[in-house]
Amino acid sequence: MADKKIIVVLGATGAQGGGLARAILNDPSDEFALRAVTRDVNSGSARSLAEAGAEVVAADLDDPDSIQRAFDGAYGAFCVTFFWNHFSPQKEFEHVQIMAEAAQKAGIQHLIWSTLEDSRKWVPLSDNRMPTLLEKYKVPHFDAKGEADRFFITAGVPTTFLLASYYWENMIYFGMGPRRGADGSLTLTLPMGEKKLAGIAAEDIGKCAFGIFKGGPAQFAGKTIGIAGDHLTGTEIAGALTKALDQQVSYNDVSPALYRSFGFPGADDLGNMFQLYQEFEQVVIGVRDIEGSRKLNPQLQSLEQWLSRNASRIPIDQANT
Repeated sequence: MADKKIIVVLGATGAQGGGLARAILNDPSDEFALRAVTRDVNSGSARSLAEAGAEVVAADLDDPDSIQRAFDGAYGAFCVTFFWNHFSPQKEFEHVQIMAEAAQKAGIQHLIWSTLEDSRKWVPLSDNRMPTLLEKYKVPHFDAKGEADRFFITAGVPTTFLLASYYWENMIYFGMGPRRGADGSLTLTLPMGEKKLAGIAAEDIGKCAFGIFKGGPAQFAGKTIGIAGDHLTGTEIAGALTKALDQQVSYNDVSPALYRSFGFPGADDLGNMFQLYQEFEQVVIGVRDIEGSRKLNPQLQSLEQWLSRNASRIPIDQANT
């Protein structure tokens, strides 16, 4: 490991970080070494990374000293936060500031920050087309990340700002796949009208990040890079699901307001997000370039390709609630 560039990967057992971790370990050029950061070094995923050659270290974003130890001596770092663990923009800011300060002190030469747009650039708080949430946000999980970009900029860390897309895995883990109604039919409910949604396989986010590290700070530091595997309407997503599941899936287009009323944790945030996607379609998909993503990651998957491997993992037998 001494002659390799160490890349610290936060959330190395998670969706984004896991994809990057595997890309580093599987790289035939062997240019980088993986320092996998996780809260639980004894988990099955952490042990698998260690067995594959990673240095696995325990650290927690609520423990600044542990993050500093994880960053010390490294060349690069992949930084991601976990908004859905706490639903708190203030907690996001605290975690990002901890990462930025640790990166600055460690002399990190290239950092990738997995961020999102601040929706208030397009929908100010005075705009009542969507409700203001938590007193000063429109899409809190977007806005907090976008606002937190400043911590890396202020710290002077050479940073690439990576804009990910809607995970196709949301259909597996977040209850956003097709649901079976009382009549046995399958419907996919999204408040997207006929506007296109930028989506990507979680594994491909990490692989695109790896492509950015391969390109290096001279090519990518200071830049914002948006990635996607597909731009599809709800009708097109339902069509792909119909083919993959060999069952008819209908697209149920609902209004963002109705979606916000569904009552699950984060429904209002996500309803606003989908409204942003709808009303500013070209802004959102315009910066998430599929061909540019494929240049970073030649194995980039379309939704159809992802479904060919993962359709059987989508739980579809719950009745609508």
